[in-house]
Amino acid sequence: MIFIRYENWKSYLRYYPVTSLILAANIVMFIILVLNGGSTNYETLLKYGAVTNYETYGSEWWRLFAAMFLHRGFDHLFSNSFAILVFAPPLERLLGHVKYAVLYLGSGLVGNIITLAMYQQSMDINISVGASGAVYGVYGAFLYIALLQRHLMDESSRKTLYSLLIIGVVFSLLVPQVNWIAHFGGLVGGFLIYGILARFVKGH
Repeated sequence: MIFIRYENWKSYLRYYPVTSLILAANIVMFIILVLNGGSTNYETLLKYGAVTNYETYGSEWWRLFAAMFLHRGFDHLFSNSFAILVFAPPLERLLGHVKYAVLYLGSGLVGNIITLAMYQQSMDINISVGASGAVYGVYGAFLYIALLQRHLMDESSRKTLYSLLIIGVVFSLLVPQVNWIAHFGGLVGGFLIYGILARFVKGH
């Protein structure tokens, strides 16, 4: 079962440095938000990089990257950080640190780009933050493995992944204020990016 973590913290940091840096960045940015107006304050989120179609900020492309490390409320931070902590390490081990970083960030960017494109079609002002697009990119990579590289994943892990995806789809569609666009964009992005990396980019 690849999704069960057996490492102590020292081993975790040594084996999964990119995942550890991502978790640290999420926590540091959350603290910064809390100390500068609050993590649920829209003005604070906009200041630090939320994706939005608000005219003043909608063309600032750095937000597509920055928003991945911002979270609205502790429960949002906790749920995404838990998913990263538990489910991302096997992918970092499999791909290697550099390719894993490319997949994680690339998936998050795909999710945020699609989110912004959808927001720009709306008359309402919308904002989006969170690592969910990147997290679903990790799930998308594992979906590729489960379907097309079955020898790399045991049956229990496949069942766990399918359960996660079913729950994730239901959660994304039924819970208000969840950015389902970023979730599905990240999932597709992760699936495609992993396929490209696995087929055309050799080595770690």
